Amino acid sequence: MNLIRFEHINVSCKNLETTKKFYQILFPDWYVRAEGVFEGRNWMHFGDNQFYLALNDRNSQERVHTAYENIGINHTGFVIKDGEAMKKLLDTENIEYYTMTAPETKHRIYVNDPDGNEIELVEYNPEYELK
Repeated sequence: MNLIRFEHINVSCKNLETTKKFYQILFPDWYVRAEGVFEGRNWMHFGDNQFYLALNDRNSQERVHTAYENIGINHTGFVIKDGEAMKKLLDTENIEYYTMTAPETKHRIYVNDPDGNEIELVEYNPEYELK
């Protein structure tokens, strides 16, 4: 196998700064790894040393994919340390979310970013061996 690691997701967004601020709330240790302009549009790599979101400014575009209703990515999952703390943060920041249960997880929290991309925030049960 030649795969080393999963590195990034490329996401078009209406407003780079708004999207960056949203993810900065969820992941305060993330930072701007690189940024610039390509073909007249701003872009930014925002994340940490292992993973980042490649954000692209597409403020004149409209969303065409509806999660779970069209072919495409439905959500992106992030493993977190403390689901209770994350829910408290989301409540404090007035960010809407919903939860689901599963035998292997302590918390499964779903939230949409400012552009309607759903993300799942997962805290696995300590005894779950594939965490």
